[in-house]
Amino acid sequence: MQEYRPSGFNVLPPVIKNLLIINGIFYLATVVLDMKMHIDLTSILGLHYFFSEDFRPYQLITYMFMHGSFMHIFFNMFALWMFGNVLENVWGAKRFLIYYFVCGIGAVLLHYTVHYFEIRPVLQVLNDYIANPAADKFKDMFISGTMNFSSIQEKQAFQAILNDYQSQLLSGNTEKALQTSIDFVLEYKKAFLNAPVVVGASGSIFGLLLAFGMMFPNSMIYMYFFFPIKAKYFVILYGAIELFGAVKSSDGDNIAHYAHLGGMLFGFILIKIWNRKKTPYF
Repeated sequence: MQEYRPSGFNVLPPVIKNLLIINGIFYLATVVLDMKMHIDLTSILGLHYFFSEDFRPYQLITYMFMHGSFMHIFFNMFALWMFGNVLENVWGAKRFLIYYFVCGIGAVLLHYTVHYFEIRPVLQVLNDYIANPAADKFKDMFISGTMNFSSIQEKQAFQAILNDYQSQLLSGNTEKALQTSIDFVLEYKKAFLNAPVVVGASGSIFGLLLAFGMMFPNSMIYMYFFFPIKAKYFVILYGAIELFGAVKSSDGDNIAHYAHLGGMLFGFILIKIWNRKKTPYF
């Protein structure tokens, strides 16, 4: 029976080594620029929703090098080395790098596809109000939960707008009141679309996990360095956990479960394509 357990960081394949260095540089830059210059690098290089004003094409790549916390980057980089080290040695640098980025991009394609269907009902209500404003619909959007404000400051800002809106209605300035409400809904829609930002290499990491399980299904992985489990069962376990998390996740979950599943899905497809073509490793 094959066994696989970490052997240390003594020998690193070139792509793994450079990915570790680049991710470390991005994380340090994020912390330092925020502390010293109050520059939010996460907002600049993290991936915004494709139809938001803050989306930039380069974010499809840069988001993979951004991480939200030290533990986030630590576990991702450890898994990158743990599973990627073997894969790069087998595949070679070029194929490994292609696979890594395909999984990372595929991860957010699935994530934001699901996100589109999740937010579509809210966008339909907002767009309907912008196109056909009515005096009785503005406050109803807040009562119904269409417009949701997470902080006290946001609620206070909305209350001030609402008071101004109602005051204008009472004074007979209906047209001005409706324009005030439209301007606010437009700003809310902009912030609503810009709000989600995806960061981290997790999509690519889950793709590497899947590849390792497919190529070395009977290798033993030691969970928490103690519990042995075959790679194929490890992959199935983590896939099931992510699927359950995606279905049951709440708004406060803050984990992109569908991105993890997307990384595994696109990795699976790419491996099947390579196997069908039976092309030699680069």
